[in-house]
Amino acid sequence: MSEFLLALDDVLYYPILIIVLLAAGLYFTFTTGFVQFRWLRQSIRVIMEKPEKEGSISSFQALMGSTASRVGTGNIIGISTALCLGGFGSVFWMWAIAMIGSATAFIESTLAQVYKRKDANGDSYGGPAYYIETALHNKALAIAFAIALIVTYAGGFNLLASYNLQSTFSVYGFYDKATTPWIIGGLLAVMVGYCVMGGGKRIVHVTGTLVPIMGVLYVLLSLAIILMHLDMIPSVLGAVFADAFNFQKILGGISASCLMFGIKRGLYSNEAGVGSAPNAAAAADVSHPAQQGLVQMLSVVIDTILCTCTALICMFSGIIPTKEMAGAPYVQAATQVDFGAFGPIMITFAMVLFAFTTLLGNLFYVDNCLAYLNGGKTPSKSTMTIYRIIAVIVIFVGAGMSMDNAWALADITMAFMCLTNIPSIMAMNKTAIAVMKDYGRQLAEGKKPVFKAKNIGLDDSNLDFWK
Repeated sequence: MSEFLLALDDVLYYPILIIVLLAAGLYFTFTTGFVQFRWLRQSIRVIMEKPEKEGSISSFQALMGSTASRVGTGNIIGISTALCLGGFGSVFWMWAIAMIGSATAFIESTLAQVYKRKDANGDSYGGPAYYIETALHNKALAIAFAIALIVTYAGGFNLLASYNLQSTFSVYGFYDKATTPWIIGGLLAVMVGYCVMGGGKRIVHVTGTLVPIMGVLYVLLSLAIILMHLDMIPSVLGAVFADAFNFQKILGGISASCLMFGIKRGLYSNEAGVGSAPNAAAAADVSHPAQQGLVQMLSVVIDTILCTCTALICMFSGIIPTKEMAGAPYVQAATQVDFGAFGPIMITFAMVLFAFTTLLGNLFYVDNCLAYLNGGKTPSKSTMTIYRIIAVIVIFVGAGMSMDNAWALADITMAFMCLTNIPSIMAMNKTAIAVMKDYGRQLAEGKKPVFKAKNIGLDDSNLDFWK
């Protein structure tokens, strides 16, 4: 089974997904006029705007909901794994995929806002399944995406998050390979089960509280280490670029190269184009769809900064990465160089928060797709209870998996989401660009942008929210 998963993983990413990701990212970057650079400052401004309707989900809360999934175990364990298995050049390719992927994030989240639906309380919801059905009139493809997301987030990603969390305890004396993973998995499953029984909005509020705390603590640790090693920055950057452009090494084994690990782990971490963030973006109460596109674009930037923090922590340590150290052991050994016994403890604490918020954010997305498959309505209470029990069991099982199988399952399920979502948003690019231009025009006129479908020639009879 392991051999089959690894072989399928390799085929999906090279040559298929590497071409799709890079082509789409470059296409959106050029058609938006490099929106990720032009409007970066504007994206920071809009996150502080309050929702139009009191009690609705704000741009900031939607940002935290999507960041809860984006910013997670991939920022620590994923980057450490990429360095150990792909080399220092993985960092450059992670930057590259994030830089062009942020334009993809803008497009998909803008479209999610345009085609979002309104519930009985006047709140909004939506995501790729909804814009695929409404704009492309392809119900079968929309259902396929919804199923792919459920399998990915309730299955592949949550298995991996649970495994990654328990692996951070492997450096401690009390760790027993036969029992400790299951104990940790059981505790994590109970905690997540308690939160998810509160429903979607409760998840948003929980993640909105934990994500900033989690991010600030980790960045402070990273900044402390960076300040202690400022003199090493030129040599570290030199090593990154030298390895990234060692094409002889890359072409000698591309599936295990820095190029492939940079793309895989970068995509797993920032999720640009995967089709997950649009589910959170559609829930935000904003006056113009492009506003939330900018917010989700910023989420990719935040994620990449945190990934870079982990990479610098590891490279500054002077410890040579090996395959045996892949994952938690490498980054924990790196922090121990400067902080002694406190370093590994800090990483474990950060991982507890990262993994917990990742799991909650993941299940919020699944709730949205389950509702889509049920005609836009939340399934019955008994159905949701059964699903959440299964989701909790998956978290428990993930803690006891092998590293190779956990990563392969996450990569494979994520690939199917990308291969459904990216071609779809490319087909809808014209609409997204028209929305972006309408937003820019109103900004240039000194107005607060307000969206009206007729202003871009869009038939509002197909729209549920922007009538």
